[in-house]
Amino acid sequence: MKRNSVGWFEIYVEDMDRAKKFYESVFGVTLQKLESPGIEMWSFPMDSNSYGAPGALVKMPGFPVGQNSVLVYFTSDDCSIEEKKVKDLGGKVEKTKFSIGEYGFISLVYDTEGNMFGIHSMK
Repeated sequence: MKRNSVGWFEIYVEDMDRAKKFYESVFGVTLQKLESPGIEMWSFPMDSNSYGAPGALVKMPGFPVGQNSVLVYFTSDDCSIEEKKVKDLGGKVEKTKFSIGEYGFISLVYDTEGNMFGIHSMK
C-alpha cells in the first residue's frame, strides 16, 4: 500500500487550554478530544480520504515541550493570513512569508508553547 511519508504528528504542549485556543483560532478549526490513558490529546480535524497527515496536541507528564527538531507544516490558502493570527494570539514569527520557488511560500512561526511550525501556501 502506498502512503504519504508522514502518517501522524504530535505537538507536545505544557498548557493545553492555551495551546488548544491558539491552534483553533489560528486555523479556524475545532479540535476533538482523543481518549488515551494518562495522556491528554486533542486531534486536528481528520479525514482518511483526504491528502495530508492527521495529528494532535499532546500533554504528557514528564515530556518536555518546545525546542523540538521536527517541523510540521500546515497547509493554507495564503500563509500570511495565519502568520498575522499567530502574532495576534501570542505566538512569535521567526521568518515571515517567503518564496520557496515553484513550491509556493512558507512562514516559520512559534506557538504559545515555544514549538516552531511552518505554514505553507501556493500563493
